[in-house]
Amino acid sequence: MTQPRPALPLIAAGMLLVIFSATAEPGPQPGDAAAMNLDDRIGDLELARDPDADAWVVTHNGHTLSADQYLGLIAQRQAVRDAGGPLFTLFNITSWVGVLWVTLGLGGQVLFTGRMLLQWLASEKEKRSVVPPLFWYLSLAGASMLLVYFVWRKDIVGVLGQSTGWFIYARNVALIRRPPPEQDPPEVVTPAGDAAVEGA
Repeated sequence: MTQPRPALPLIAAGMLLVIFSATAEPGPQPGDAAAMNLDDRIGDLELARDPDADAWVVTHNGHTLSADQYLGLIAQRQAVRDAGGPLFTLFNITSWVGVLWVTLGLGGQVLFTGRMLLQWLASEKEKRSVVPPLFWYLSLAGASMLLVYFVWRKDIVGVLGQSTGWFIYARNVALIRRPPPEQDPPEVVTPAGDAAVEGA
């Protein structure tokens, strides 16, 4: 009985949906100026001079803050980072939720390192270069975790690096799970040179 082969395009689409839904943050609510997302890139902000107040204002997603209000938000974020101690500084994060994201990224990196150690030990055991099936499972799991992490970090280099490999790892896992092709029974030739008997 043959197992159905996974449809890689569906798997890939599902993976991307999970990535973007897991990393999406709810947008700012109308009228809530404090909901401005400080994690957005500087290029996403609009700076303008308010002629009435003769001061700079910062606008993003329909929310406008004065320069002092925006700098106040940055000061609050820095205070949270400093309260987190060296851990927050080391990981370049400003909340305990960031610790969870960094843990996800580190876990993916541990799986990537583990797959290489596994492949090396398997090759040493066989005295030739071999790639055990577990290598591909660890690769797929590690790439998935790192891909989600890099999307959260908004790191295009990491996203591109992991997404291309992800398809290769997924394809190899699909090939491993595919049942081997059915083979014809070997031909047996009798010692007297008679005709071959199949299935004997």
